[in-house]
Amino acid sequence: MKRLIIHGDPGIRKGGRIVHAGEEYRLFSVTRNGDWHGPEEVQLWCIIGADDEVQAFLHREFIPHFLETARVDAHEVEVIEERGEITI
Repeated sequence: MKRLIIHGDPGIRKGGRIVHAGEEYRLFSVTRNGDWHGPEEVQLWCIIGADDEVQAFLHREFIPHFLETARVDAHEVEVIEERGEITI
């Protein structure tokens, strides 16, 4: 599980699937920042992970401040599925 900060909006929402750095991830959380007072383009602060990490996310078995963080531009993310359901 890690945090991914995306500069721009590639059209993804919670539950979607993306490819980042050659690996496929599920979007557990997407927070949109910068619509009103932020930078010129929005930023999406996402928590991403593998499908087997869904329960750890839902039960909060992680510390958000200690997640590995990566920053990318929207065009660097390949969108597989824009949105979806996260279930146990």
